[in-house]
Amino acid sequence: MKHLIILGAGTGGTVVANRLRRQLPRDWSLIVVDPEPRHLYQPGLLFLPFGAGGRERLLRPRRKTLGDGICWLRDAVVRVEPESRLVVLEGGGLLRYDLLVIASGSQLRPRATAGLVGPHWGRTVHEFYTLAGARRLRQALAGFDRGRLVVNVAALPIKCPVAPLEFLFLADAFFSRRGLRHRVELIYATPQAGPFAQPVAAALIGELLERKGIRLETGFVAAEVDGEARRLHAGGRELGFDLLVTVPAHGGAPFIEASGLGDERAFVPTARHTLLARGFDDVFVLGDATDLPVSKAGSVAHFQSGVVAENALRAIRGRSLIEGFDGHANCFVETGHGRALLIDFNYDVEPLPGRYPLPWVGPLTLLEESRRNHWAKLAFRWLYWHLLLPGRPLPVPARLSMRGKESLGRVLHAST
Repeated sequence: MKHLIILGAGTGGTVVANRLRRQLPRDWSLIVVDPEPRHLYQPGLLFLPFGAGGRERLLRPRRKTLGDGICWLRDAVVRVEPESRLVVLEGGGLLRYDLLVIASGSQLRPRATAGLVGPHWGRTVHEFYTLAGARRLRQALAGFDRGRLVVNVAALPIKCPVAPLEFLFLADAFFSRRGLRHRVELIYATPQAGPFAQPVAAALIGELLERKGIRLETGFVAAEVDGEARRLHAGGRELGFDLLVTVPAHGGAPFIEASGLGDERAFVPTARHTLLARGFDDVFVLGDATDLPVSKAGSVAHFQSGVVAENALRAIRGRSLIEGFDGHANCFVETGHGRALLIDFNYDVEPLPGRYPLPWVGPLTLLEESRRNHWAKLAFRWLYWHLLLPGRPLPVPARLSMRGKESLGRVLHAST
């Protein structure tokens, strides 16, 4: 018996497992290793601080998300020994693999920023990237009626790069509904040179921030948090706050560092198109665990999962791998008051206006606020549980399509 082992049962690991479970040869077993008993719908964390939904809508028992024929081991990985093809488990077990898929995601590293964690953590300093953090922030926002709220990205890369912007847009709407917006100053402090990496989307998002009265502080690389004085320091610059919503530095799983498989942040060097771990022919990587220059977002893990599943089968059969991943990502960007943007891009093409997923028809619009985009984002939760995680086809192309999109030249010409 040969063994395909998947480390991590988040979005990417679960989809790959469910895609492969009926396609593996009979002399292969499929094992998923993850210590968490429940699967978390991470996009829902964004709405939780503003009172929407509850934890029961965001969690499902892990066993129910993995199909029949998949062996789930509820254990943590200590390290991987690639020379001997062994996975060492926290419970003392050893797993031998013939093919390995690393889908271990990324984790918050708040202690990477001096002073971020202290007596103020969970009181005047919060995060919304974990379930516990989002619930604490909900309580803090409920009692916040005046002052300066700063959203700070400590370091890049992070999970869901648009989430800090969405949080600010939702905060603007939240305080407006309560009649408190004039009492609350909203600031976005980011290490980037603009509100978004690509220029066309950055210009549109910058206009939204200005229109909503949200101050933008660019090139702000947080070095230290003074929780007692409520000040955020970045070299010679500083920002005072009454409530700090931080997006802490991220890193890969500890076992990647212990195994010597990662870079300085414990993200695994990964081939851009085949998703093989660099230097290996028996290890694939996907989702947030990679070092690829793409968004660490659920859509990316989804699009990568088909490539990993296909290439795993090709490796088993001794066939050449496909270079099937083009860096495709798409994200809904909540802009508040029941509206949202949709962006669709890849390694080489930045977000452009147009229609999605059907060219010229839509029904969704790209780089344009609409209520339809907002409702599509909310509806995605059902698609996530019932279609995406089980590995069923979704009506969106895995590779970026230029059909229905305006050309960059036309967009730039129209903006001048």
